[in-house]
Amino acid sequence: MPAINSPFLRRSIAALAALPLLTLAACGYGSDAKSDDTAKVAAGAKKIDGLGSVKIGYFPNLTHGTALVGREQGLFQKELGATKADYATFNAGPSEIEALNSGSIDIGWIGPSPAINGYTKSDGKSLKIIGGSASGGVKLVVDPKKITSLKDVKGKKIATPQLGNTQDVAFLNWAAEQGWKVDPQSGKGDVTVVRSDNKVTPDAFKSGSIDGAWVPEPTASKLVSEGGKVLLDESSLWPGNKFVITNIIVRQAFLKEHPKAVEAVLKASVEANKWINANPEQAKQAANKQLAADSGKALPAEVLDPAWKSVQFTDDPLAATLDTEAAHAVKAGLLKKPDLKGIYDLTILNRVLKAEGKSPVDAAGLGTS
Repeated sequence: MPAINSPFLRRSIAALAALPLLTLAACGYGSDAKSDDTAKVAAGAKKIDGLGSVKIGYFPNLTHGTALVGREQGLFQKELGATKADYATFNAGPSEIEALNSGSIDIGWIGPSPAINGYTKSDGKSLKIIGGSASGGVKLVVDPKKITSLKDVKGKKIATPQLGNTQDVAFLNWAAEQGWKVDPQSGKGDVTVVRSDNKVTPDAFKSGSIDGAWVPEPTASKLVSEGGKVLLDESSLWPGNKFVITNIIVRQAFLKEHPKAVEAVLKASVEANKWINANPEQAKQAANKQLAADSGKALPAEVLDPAWKSVQFTDDPLAATLDTEAAHAVKAGLLKKPDLKGIYDLTILNRVLKAEGKSPVDAAGLGTS
């Protein structure tokens, strides 16, 4: 992983010794605050709640496609009227949670593990999950010369993005279900788990220092483009082939003080997902265009096409699967049993969905009472 140079991250790592926490797979820490200079404000538009801006965070990653498309298409700015849509991009969950806690962002797209981590560390006071965004997009990709079947994974070196992150937990849980024993902290056992930054995993794969990787998109498709083979799609392990990979979170204080602004962002998110699902090819290109603007480099077709197909965009936060992911982390010994009651507040989302003639979504017993 990247150099850990902030006090927050040093404290987080220190806390691992006493209480391992869930973190998110990432390429690096930090954020890049930007305004949406391309989206035009409609004539006569008014500020929402008198706000000058709403600060929105997300990752330059295909599993955050809702945010990428919503920004590139100007949907957030359209719904916010004369209130400016300001953006910050992140490469890691801890830095986005830190930004949310400090007020540097108001609303963010983020994975399930850092959402759980942020909520439990604050004793349920920092954030709420207010909507869903994406499902799937995680695969076990292997070197077909070394691994030809699932049983061949035993005894091999498999990379995951980070100790205790969503994919790390998923792989440890899957390995345990095969009857294999692995020490969760060291990664040693019947399978060797190598915690490797998504940025360097393709090089490690090419050099042969790892035999495969359980990773999210587009890293999985990058490995396939380097000669890897998809041995297992994680979605096949979940009921209905769906599991949460990206949520929408909000600062609780912002939700309380500016519900109209939150509703505007959620309207834009629902509209983005509707457009993505109705126009997958156009949406793919829009996401890649924004990705290039954010990261400086677009994805080539051989990576973009299969990666985009493996991610499902949905307004449903798939709350039951988040609870299951937390249970897997507890089972693996990476997390003490968390109290997730109240982590969701889907009131505004369900109001937006009702106005769109869509069915409400469920918090699986973890909603605000």
